[in-house]
Amino acid sequence: MAAVGFAVGLGNIWRFPYITGENGGAAFVLVYLACVLIIGLPIVMSEIALGRRGQGDPLQTFGRLAKASGAAPLWRWVGGLNLLTAFLIMATYATVAGWVLYYLWSASSGAFSAIDQNASNVYFETLLASPLVMFGWMALAMTLTGIIISGGVQKGIERAVRVLMPLLFLLMVGLVVYNAFHPSFWAGWDYLFQADFSKITPQVFLAAIGQAFFSIGVAMAGLMIFGAYLPPGQSIVRYGFLIIVADTAIALLAGLMIFPLVFRYGLDPAGGVGLIFKVLPIAFGQLPYGVLVGGLFFLLLSVAAMTSMVGFVEPLVATLARLSGWSRLKSTWLMILALIVVSLVSILTYSAWSSLQIFSRDLNGLIDFISNQVLLPVGGLLIAVFAGWILKRDQLAAEVVFPRAWQFRFWYALLKYPLPGIILVILISGLAT
Repeated sequence: MAAVGFAVGLGNIWRFPYITGENGGAAFVLVYLACVLIIGLPIVMSEIALGRRGQGDPLQTFGRLAKASGAAPLWRWVGGLNLLTAFLIMATYATVAGWVLYYLWSASSGAFSAIDQNASNVYFETLLASPLVMFGWMALAMTLTGIIISGGVQKGIERAVRVLMPLLFLLMVGLVVYNAFHPSFWAGWDYLFQADFSKITPQVFLAAIGQAFFSIGVAMAGLMIFGAYLPPGQSIVRYGFLIIVADTAIALLAGLMIFPLVFRYGLDPAGGVGLIFKVLPIAFGQLPYGVLVGGLFFLLLSVAAMTSMVGFVEPLVATLARLSGWSRLKSTWLMILALIVVSLVSILTYSAWSSLQIFSRDLNGLIDFISNQVLLPVGGLLIAVFAGWILKRDQLAAEVVFPRAWQFRFWYALLKYPLPGIILVILISGLAT
């Protein structure tokens, strides 16, 4: 459940709709689903299996397993790459989590009552122009994450996930049903599921695999550390499918929740990072009991954000504690402090540093591109290569137990042969065009 909480978060509800909008709608969704099922699922199982087999933080895990397999000790730095990816993602993710907490306060206080499109846009733009406000809410999000991690993964996160994740799912279903009674629902449906294949480009493939890995948590060290906590005898195959199904269902629900509202209110599907923050307040402002529904939605989204942030930060804390010899408590709060400082880059990019461009991207865009469209595919590729070619087959088979032997043979062949090549082709072609 901790891993499900890690996978289901802002990547599904905030990032999936705006990335879909920027990459052609249904054409992107089709490629994204293929990436999740064909590439993401085998690597999710591999990463959890490596974590349980290695029984340590990512550096330890790759180091121990490489040594046991007679491979070069340099493989341990794949774990370092995963940790770097998680750190960079948190530099922008924490800012968005702060937005969610701010909108929780706003929705609960009735700020969205009868709000229209222009007022909603102004509300969001005013937030972006207020770095001190954004810093305060980001720091609160990071502090809450630190409190959860200090309480331990099992006590601090599983209890919340068991109750609140089903509630979030039910509330999203309710909003989709609300959309279904308006003609714009079918415009949103077509945008998500009526693919224009001419829009599929190498860049769409790269964005799709980056979103798939970001959404389900591949190559960010989180699944590996949760694998280390997974008791022997628990089925990695079952948990892998559970993570993928829950994650994909929430992402598609988010699309059916957001895009009908986008077309109803005449907004741009390619509205960028602020898409859900511009669309949802209008809907909650018009809903009966909108203050209650809006407050509850942003409360549950806040929980989803926190559980994902725990997945990002937990491996960083575990590694820092081992390397430094500091206590878990000290390591947690020093890492939280470091991430708060780094997140200032993201906050200032929306205001004082908005004109700063590197390779035609602002700093947030550059961090997002490097972490999601370069480091995540590279990390996933290296995990697939390590599990398929470096780790001994019998060791992997001992962790990833399918009901029938042929199922493991098929899965192993997929992991070993086509997957690394597919990821490499997508990465090279996406970067080269």
